[in-house]
Amino acid sequence: MALAAKESAIEAWYIDDSDEDQRLPHHRNPPQYVTLDKLKEMGVLTWTLDADNYETDEEFKKVYAAQGYTYSDLVEVSKSNMEDYEVKLKSWFGVHTGAEDKTRFCLAGSGYFDVKDPKGEWVRVWQKKGGLIVLPAGLPHRYTLDTNNTHKVMRLFVTPP
Repeated sequence: MALAAKESAIEAWYIDDSDEDQRLPHHRNPPQYVTLDKLKEMGVLTWTLDADNYETDEEFKKVYAAQGYTYSDLVEVSKSNMEDYEVKLKSWFGVHTGAEDKTRFCLAGSGYFDVKDPKGEWVRVWQKKGGLIVLPAGLPHRYTLDTNNTHKVMRLFVTPP
């Protein structure tokens, strides 16, 4: 019996320019989806892994080793788990770039990483449970929760932050 294809824990689309709640999907009308291959062309790497068993998941171990990670920590972004939740969420939605790659593995919940494409348009990358995403150093991006209002991620680093 053949194994069923794993549903991707990463989806992406171009977003509208509405100033409604940042946690909404903000699809354009009609929606304009972005393939994982297109994200890869932009330098954004993605995997769908086993979030419940990552400690023993061979694919996770391969990614961890191939990317050269040596350190990780866990962060849960939620109103019940963070002081100054609203302030932090607003600040993370400000555009920034990093000097190093930004790697996040979603263990529970979901959230959005918005990235600029080569033409300067925003692409919304929806990370759900099992999604691992690497944003390359220098890529303009921002972060927010979706309307589920919780996102538990493992942050992965080559060197401790």
